[in-house]
Amino acid sequence: MKRLLLIIAIAAFSFYMFGCAKKETAEESLESISMEALSSTGTAQPVTAAKPAAVSPAPATSAVAPAAAPVQAANLAPLPPAGPYKPSAVEIQTALKNAGYYAGVVDGKIGPMSKKAVTEFQKANGLEADGKVGPKTWAALSKYLNPPAQAATASTQSR
Repeated sequence: MKRLLLIIAIAAFSFYMFGCAKKETAEESLESISMEALSSTGTAQPVTAAKPAAVSPAPATSAVAPAAAPVQAANLAPLPPAGPYKPSAVEIQTALKNAGYYAGVVDGKIGPMSKKAVTEFQKANGLEADGKVGPKTWAALSKYLNPPAQAATASTQSR
């Protein structure tokens, strides 16, 4: 029995050590990338630990930066989260109000009035009336998130 416990302890310790070693090598490989290389936008060359090459005079045309280089920096927007979009409570209430199903104040709190409005909207649009805004309900409701352009132009013309 003692021998079995000893073998299990050795196996667990070995597994722990080898698992940590893999994590350390992955971390080390990430640390070897310089900050300049991570933050470069295409205009600066990344700094590497390789041997420096013999310096030769560069042609005059290579001194001009390409016009697309500044555009790359603007394209570095954060990626949306994976999975279906989850609307905020304010978006849900605003869309319900614009659709004519919610008469309360848009306060960002989904209460009984909001749930009742969601249920009525779901019934009117042939969806499962469960009072929850899932992907199908939001697909139908998101059309009402922005007020119609006709109402906005009519209000500006009446002034």
